[in-house]
Amino acid sequence: MKIFDRILAVVLALAALLIVGINIFGRYFGGSEQARAYRVEIYRIAAQIEREGLGAVSLAGCEYVENVEIVGQMYGAADKGGEMVLYPHALATDSDYLIRGIGGTLYRFDYTADMGTGGQISLAAANAVMAAMALLLFAVLLFVRRQILRPFEKLSELPYQLSRGMLATPLKESKSHFFGRFVWGMDLLRENTQEQRQRTLSLQRDRETMLLSLSHDIKTPLLAIKLYAKALVKGIYSEKEKQLETAENIGKKADEIEAYLTQITNALREDFLSLSVQEGEFYLSGLVREIKGHYCGQLALSGTDFAVGESDDCLIKGDIDRSVEVLQNLMENAIKYGDGKWISLAFSQEENCVLVTVKNSGCTLPAAELPHIFESFWRGSNVGSTPGSGLGLYICRRLMHRMNGEVFAACHGDELAVTVVFCKVS
Repeated sequence: MKIFDRILAVVLALAALLIVGINIFGRYFGGSEQARAYRVEIYRIAAQIEREGLGAVSLAGCEYVENVEIVGQMYGAADKGGEMVLYPHALATDSDYLIRGIGGTLYRFDYTADMGTGGQISLAAANAVMAAMALLLFAVLLFVRRQILRPFEKLSELPYQLSRGMLATPLKESKSHFFGRFVWGMDLLRENTQEQRQRTLSLQRDRETMLLSLSHDIKTPLLAIKLYAKALVKGIYSEKEKQLETAENIGKKADEIEAYLTQITNALREDFLSLSVQEGEFYLSGLVREIKGHYCGQLALSGTDFAVGESDDCLIKGDIDRSVEVLQNLMENAIKYGDGKWISLAFSQEENCVLVTVKNSGCTLPAAELPHIFESFWRGSNVGSTPGSGLGLYICRRLMHRMNGEVFAACHGDELAVTVVFCKVS
């Protein structure tokens, strides 16, 4: 904001200097056209006097000169090759007369004194225009400062506040509404982050409580197993039947521990992602437009051919934002794990469904691993050093299931095709 205030001050100073400069220029040069007009008329009359004398001069056709008279003789001055002698004091343009020396005689030429009126009017008009432009420029800059820069300066603190966990206070939109969508998006991010944090804390608390409870429950059968094993080792049970019974009890306690371990495993496999979906409808063309807008320029810069097939527009059930997220995940995988030669987007329809297929060249995934690519935290043996979490395709499947859709993959040689199935609006 301080930099903009300096720019504002510099602009105003330059506008003021420009107005002053125009006034100075106009004062000295603005009346030059009028000055040339009456001086031309004086030179014409002076030439006539030199040829024919003062008596032959008629001022009837003169527009500026009103009177010509002799005012004296020239002493110490002579004609220079028959030319008129112009006295230096006669150059003043703010006078209403000029004196010329012609043939040794001084003549006074009286002309109208309002020769500079047009120039003054033009100068005043220029001043008015420049002042209006300066005021307009100042108003625009002030508007930008108050309505755009100042609200944005407040909004610039939002990412820092969100990173520090300041999630309780809703964001207020400015009256100008210039940042309406940005504020709405940031507030939605704040709410989602707050909900995710609360959900994570609740889930963590529940898991810790459950693990503590299960750990305590495991101790009982584990202690019993230890006691049975010690009795067998020391030969406390000498009868064969008693030994078999002890062995059976050990097996039962082991089954109890296994059941507890299964509960722990199932708890750890519970949904750890908040994948909410808004039920709605959207057009296929809107989805395609979003994907093309994201990747056409990016893939062109990287030298990857991106072919988008023809599609018949139709209305689809689901969440447009989540659907874009699904296709973005598939496109990102195609970029990361393909060879960068080409990626294609194809469309087809079957019964009451729309199928969108993302294909890429350079697939090195073994066919035996294909059924596992939609599992959470699973990564293929072909990823090498490529960074990733193993959740992209898992999230895609979860989102499509929530939208009553499906996603599946197939390999054709070195091509990987991942197809997303959307339900059409009947």
